[in-house]
Amino acid sequence: MLNIADFHVAYGQSEVLHGLNLSVAKNEIVAIMGRNGMGKTTLMKALMGILPTKSGSVTMNGTDITKFKSYDRVAQGLAYVPQGRMIFSTMTVKENIETGLVAHGDKAVSTDIYELFPVLLEMKDRRGGNLSGGQQQQLAIARALATKPKVLLLDEPTEGIQPSIIREMARTLRRVRDERGLSIVVSEQVLSFALDVADRVLVVENGEIVHDEPRAAIDEAKVSKYLSV
Repeated sequence: MLNIADFHVAYGQSEVLHGLNLSVAKNEIVAIMGRNGMGKTTLMKALMGILPTKSGSVTMNGTDITKFKSYDRVAQGLAYVPQGRMIFSTMTVKENIETGLVAHGDKAVSTDIYELFPVLLEMKDRRGGNLSGGQQQQLAIARALATKPKVLLLDEPTEGIQPSIIREMARTLRRVRDERGLSIVVSEQVLSFALDVADRVLVVENGEIVHDEPRAAIDEAKVSKYLSV
């Protein structure tokens, strides 16, 4: 579903990602772990077309999207939930989700999105800025799902969210994958969440993938060492 080959990304002369290779299968959830500054957010932004690719390629469902603008990637089925959520704080919950409808020209928010996130239905006329951190994260995911993605990218979704909500988020993401048949790539620092949600766990260190294991084979102590400061 998503294939990244020899992926190099730089800020000016400073290269951050050094030839990453990564494939994500259909219906697979992949967690990309690593400390701050190791290249996780850079990877997400480059996949979304927010940052330019220095060299290498990104292929989605057989289509090379490396040179596509961000909105064309969305049209191809790539959706992004950025770090910090970036919801529109002065718009209502309903209006926030409706911004995702533009990708396919839909007129109304699908009822199954509200079924996934019942709290958003209760609060659909409330301003996004008045929601809690966990509710805003649900809103950001709902907005992304409104674009009908094939691949969903989430950057640090557990940041600033209480543990009980984190566990619920893992269950919801697995349900989204199962019901919608999409692939999910999540960048994360919380190992317990990654182990809850992912089929496969990767570790990025200094812009390179240094660890790649299926969930069942993960050596938690080894991964934890990469995450410790």
